Amino acid sequence: MTLGHGRAAAAGDILIVAVLAVMAAGYVVLVARRRARGRQWSHWRTASLLAGVGLLAAAMLPPVADHAGHSFHGHMAQHLLIGMYAPLGLVLAAPITLLLGSLPARQARRLARLVRSRPVGLLANPVTALLLTTGGLAALYLTPLYQATTTSLLLHHAVHAHFLAAGCLFAWVVAGPDPAPHRPGVPARLVVLGVAITAHAVLAQLIYAGILVEIVAPDGQRRAAGDLMYYGGDLAELLLALALLVTWRPAGHRRRVVADHSGHLRRPPRSAGEKEKATWNLAHHRDRSHSAAINGTNDTS
Repeated sequence: MTLGHGRAAAAGDILIVAVLAVMAAGYVVLVARRRARGRQWSHWRTASLLAGVGLLAAAMLPPVADHAGHSFHGHMAQHLLIGMYAPLGLVLAAPITLLLGSLPARQARRLARLVRSRPVGLLANPVTALLLTTGGLAALYLTPLYQATTTSLLLHHAVHAHFLAAGCLFAWVVAGPDPAPHRPGVPARLVVLGVAITAHAVLAQLIYAGILVEIVAPDGQRRAAGDLMYYGGDLAELLLALALLVTWRPAGHRRRVVADHSGHLRRPPRSAGEKEKATWNLAHHRDRSHSAAINGTNDTS
């Protein structure tokens, strides 16, 4: 990467970080308004959002960005942060759920319809998400694309944007807490995750061995990058699997009234599917109940 290209890339990355910081600030403001109305929001979700933005900032700012501009090992570290670790934090922050509960009724209903639409359903299919993530990796390292990104500013930012978007899509489809009406069952998602782990491991081994890859870099850097992709990718995917299992409820687990040890009646936690349905119902209920009276500008949910 030339000096001028490196400076231009750094300026673009700083702009992206600034936009992300504004979005994070907006998220925090929505959470504060929600709590001011007496409605709770998980501190873990807010922490997850801040962690995701922080990881992206770390990837796009010095010293990681400088290291990535001069070393293939640094590039791999940046790729893992942008494409795997930061997306997990952003997705676990449940931004769609926050918006559904914060927007005016009419806008919340439109957002719900968008997420439930057929185009989004096709895009959010686990197989589509898998192809975008693993296919993007294969295209980057098994073709001259990686070398082209070192001389083209447009390709440099396009690759970053692709891996961030594909990583968020994959994390959302597999284990996101946000509503996903087209999401398949847990067994199918675990299979997709297993395929992704295998594909990443195979590609990491190819990079380490220098077989089939189109990477112009010293052998030491290439092998170090292969190791980092192998072990760092495994850790990110294990974290994603853990997120899936933590948020999972058995399909046969239905809400029913049961008695606790004190003799009081209570309901057990709702399944993930029931929570998603309740979120959609919330958006539609707010629109039907309040739009006519207050023009859809009040949030009473």
